Amino acid sequence: MNKIIENWRGGLIVSCQAPANSPLARPEIIAAFAETAELNGAVGVRIDSPAHISAVKKIIEIPVLGIYKIVADKSEVYITPTFESARRIAEAGADVIALDATRRARPNGETLENVVERIRRELNKPLMADVATFEEGMRAAETLGADVISTTLSGYTAETSHLIEPDFELVEKLASKLSIPIICEGRLRSADDVRRAFNCGALAVVVGGAITGIDGLVKRFVAATATRSADVPQTLSVA
Repeated sequence: MNKIIENWRGGLIVSCQAPANSPLARPEIIAAFAETAELNGAVGVRIDSPAHISAVKKIIEIPVLGIYKIVADKSEVYITPTFESARRIAEAGADVIALDATRRARPNGETLENVVERIRRELNKPLMADVATFEEGMRAAETLGADVISTTLSGYTAETSHLIEPDFELVEKLASKLSIPIICEGRLRSADDVRRAFNCGALAVVVGGAITGIDGLVKRFVAATATRSADVPQTLSVA
């Protein structure tokens, strides 16, 4: 197992992100989130975009799990969708590259297999496969050779959109079948959720919205007030 990933064992990775239109989506603020996570015991941080990764790497020592969210026409894949997006976060200092490993079509006609092969050959970085289903997880391990698998996208694809709780079943099924590490990510909202994830076989957990999702948290509380409950959506985005 890669040493960076092994050092995550039993720990918390904090997803330090903010919506693109949020005042919090500034490199120095994301870096402050990451530094706070490190000071309080996190074993890693999940950071979006080269600018934010670069700012974070300047002030923390724990590993950065890098992604690059890019929304493209005619593709639902937006977490590190292309080789170029992976290259840019690698150059910014990401210690591990995470990418969408679902079967959905990618932008520019690239295939998942080609993107992964080029990451292996040209970037020499550990690779995390963000999946939504058991079949995608097995494929990521057995065909793509991912170093670690995360349940990040369970609940955020057409076939899994009915899920509203953490996908503990997916964690347990993958952990029971595979020898590579499984990360539980997605809708973890409490300490009990974290404990359950570990009981299901997760190597580590990623928590985002419940810790750093200030925009979404404010909306949820405002939605519960008497004067605004009909006006504010109660949504949290995928980390």
